[in-house]
Amino acid sequence: MEIDTPRGPARVDLDQPDGRPRYLLVITHGAGGGVDAPDIAAVCDAALKQGAAVARVTQSYRVAGRKMPGAKTEPQDEAWRAVVESIVARPEFAGVPVVLSGRSNGARVACRTAAELGAAAVVALAFPLHPPGKPERSRAAELRAAGVPTLVVNGERDPFGVPDAADATTLVVRPGERHDLAKDPGAVAGAVVEWVARHVA
Repeated sequence: MEIDTPRGPARVDLDQPDGRPRYLLVITHGAGGGVDAPDIAAVCDAALKQGAAVARVTQSYRVAGRKMPGAKTEPQDEAWRAVVESIVARPEFAGVPVVLSGRSNGARVACRTAAELGAAAVVALAFPLHPPGKPERSRAAELRAAGVPTLVVNGERDPFGVPDAADATTLVVRPGERHDLAKDPGAVAGAVVEWVARHVA
């Protein structure tokens, strides 16, 4: 389905379990990627098996055909807020805990908006701590500002860096993985749903 935002339409693929969902996972892609990334697909499948509803969000700039969201964060956050608010307002999700998630740039968006959107938790896949080779340009403040329980899953060899354990509720560092977390998506998904079961569902 398409959801109108102040920045143009976004696309949402919504999957629901039989009966009332244990939680609602709203998950989005990295800057130039899509919701079919291996780690996103694995997390969504695992969450559905756990009894969650899953909304995979293709952001408005990607629907419009642009490869990247642009340097300013507010337009992207504004569109994301509109999408999440629209999904959460559906009657079947009344009172259901919401977990915001994304990979890479999408993880940044989830962290920046979690508190104001009333999220129960954030799952950040491959949080890009800094641009490659530029550790002085840290984005750790975005992670710390989430204001809710936060799980970070990063690859040990991620050129975008690995956040400090003190900046999240839980940090999982996958041995040998790079930014795409594609070597063992099943293990990534297992870590996510186990953590959500303890902290949310």
